[in-house]
Parts: sequence; C-alpha cells; structure tokens
Amino acid sequence: MSAGYRKEGVLCVVPWAINPFRGDKFEELWTPVAEAALDFGATGWALFRSQEGQLDFIQHAYFPTKADWDRYWYSDELSEARVSVQNHYQVPLLPTFHTVAGMGFLDPAAVAAAAQ
Repeated sequence: MSAGYRKEGVLCVVPWAINPFRGDKFEELWTPVAEAALDFGATGWALFRSQEGQLDFIQHAYFPTKADWDRYWYSDELSEARVSVQNHYQVPLLPTFHTVAGMGFLDPAAVAAAAQ
C-alpha cells in the first residue's frame, strides 16, 4: 500500500510570503510554474497554501541534484515567471535544500483495493 522513495536526491523548499489580496492570483499563476519542475528533471513537486492566513505558500520540488534545481530555478522560463508575479510576493526568496532521508505515501487505489 505504500509507495516508497529511495534515499537520494534533494528536496528544494521555497517559502513564499504573498502580499495581501494576492493569494488567489498567485496560486493561479504559480501552480503551473511549480509543476514545470517536472520538465526540468524533478521527480516530484508540490505547492502548499496555508489554511489560516492564506498568504503563506511553500513550494517543494524533488530533484536528483541541486544542480538540476538550479537549471530549473535559473532558467529563462522561471526567471520570466518570477518577474510576472513580482508584485505578488515579498522578497527575499530564500530556497533551502534538504537531503531526502526517507519519504513515503499511501497509494489511494491500493488502499481501496485492500479494503475490498
């Protein structure tokens, strides 16, 4: 039921502090950009939004190496996307990098099949 993850690669985390009244528009504009990490070799991505204030977002991207992240983050496409939303977020953007020590998730289809 659990799909495992090999202990390799890097998790890149970008905390976004969004300006008031811009959260919905930022989510609309940035979700496809966050997903574009897959086009640059990411093995996974996520964009999380705080339920409380709705102005804090956390972007995750899983890459084989930090160099792969850099290729994504500093690409022309991402540079242009950051400029297009520059009035939506507060600076500085300070990505952090984490070694993946372990990770897993439940496969909903496998859980449903096991319950039958």
